[in-house]
Amino acid sequence: LKQVTPAGSDFQIRLSVCGSMKIACCAALLVCAASSGADADKNRPVTKVINLLKDMVKQLEKEAEEDEEVYNKVACWCKTNDKEKTTSISDAEQHIDRLISTIEEKTATSSRLNTEIKNLEVEVEKNQKALDQATANRKKELAEFNEDEKDTLQSISALKSAVTVLSKHNGGAALLDMQAALRSTMHTHSAKIGDMLSTKELKTVQSFLQSPEDYFDAEPTFKQSYAPQSGEIFGILKNMLSTFEADLSQAQKDEMQSQSAYEDLKAAKEDEIKQGQDHLEEKQEELANTDESLAQAKEDLEDTRTSLAADQAFLANLKEKCQLTDQEYEQRTKTRQEEISAVSEALSFLTSDEAHDLFSRTFNFVQMASTEDARRSKAAKILAETAHKVSSAELATLAGQVQRDAFVKVKKAIDDMIAKLLQDKEDEIKQKDFCIEELNTNERETELKNRDKDEAQAKIDTLTNEIETLTNEIDT
Repeated sequence: LKQVTPAGSDFQIRLSVCGSMKIACCAALLVCAASSGADADKNRPVTKVINLLKDMVKQLEKEAEEDEEVYNKVACWCKTNDKEKTTSISDAEQHIDRLISTIEEKTATSSRLNTEIKNLEVEVEKNQKALDQATANRKKELAEFNEDEKDTLQSISALKSAVTVLSKHNGGAALLDMQAALRSTMHTHSAKIGDMLSTKELKTVQSFLQSPEDYFDAEPTFKQSYAPQSGEIFGILKNMLSTFEADLSQAQKDEMQSQSAYEDLKAAKEDEIKQGQDHLEEKQEELANTDESLAQAKEDLEDTRTSLAADQAFLANLKEKCQLTDQEYEQRTKTRQEEISAVSEALSFLTSDEAHDLFSRTFNFVQMASTEDARRSKAAKILAETAHKVSSAELATLAGQVQRDAFVKVKKAIDDMIAKLLQDKEDEIKQKDFCIEELNTNERETELKNRDKDEAQAKIDTLTNEIETLTNEIDT
């Protein structure tokens, strides 16, 4: 709405001032009529005065109607804007309360989400570190297992070769190869073999490694045969072979179990990490939406408070001006009623028999200086009383002129006053037309602003529906 107060105050004040001057003018015309008895038989000036007074009553009544019409429009404008602004202020205050509640809620939600996001990040990082540590341990264990398995397989191969050599009574190069392999096995698995063999068995194996040929006959007849000690070393080596094979089998089973446990742990940790990351993304998205809503609510709160302050200032100014308009209209109505009463009273006197007799007597003594002086004094008295009643400096000046000068100058002064009043009347009509035009312009602009407001609201509703549709599509 264009906040324009109808420019009627100056027009209304001028009406009031001019109305007071019209009362004074009526009194002056009455004096003039009383002093015009000498021309009674010539154009009857009193008749002209009476007709002028009648026209003045009609003009006052017409002005009253026009003033009431303008006032009713202004009053309607005041009432409409008062109601709209009061409703707008109430809505804005309620909207501010809702926005404050929303801001507090969104702020708390944002704080909670930030805490939850930090906790999720710590949890995801903790699970990732646990998985990385488990992977590193598994790689280390696998490397150790592979190394142990390789050594164990070599030891088993050496023991098998030794058993084969002993069982087939092979000597020469095969015996030397077997001797070297067994020594490597004894060195690599010294601790294990120390726990596996007794002291006697350990000495027997060491003796065998030093002189393996002593465990065969020196001159075999058909084929080499075991020396007496060969049976003992053969049994020890076979037991060692069985033990190594059993340990290898158990180590392989343990490795499979460790690998399976690692795979289970890895799957569980990866699942926990994925769930944590998914939950983290959800919280981060929720936080982004919350922070965006919070920023919009704060901006909306600032705009609403600015709009509320403007509406409150406009309403306060509206009430003040409309109250002043009511007071001025009441005063104008009262003054105009007094004007109509005064003119009607003057008109009633001029049309009475008493006034007719007075005019006749005045005519009979118009040539007498003493009578002229009396009339002049009477006219001056009437003008002075009227000037005091309406507080008119112009009438007071005119009363002095009547007392001092002839009625020719007084009549001229009255004519000048009437001309001035007619000019004021024309100015008042122009001012009133301007006020009505301004009021109509304000009504048209108010209608255009309301139309723009409705179009903007429709656009907001359309965009809101599009946002909801896109949000639903994104969620699905």
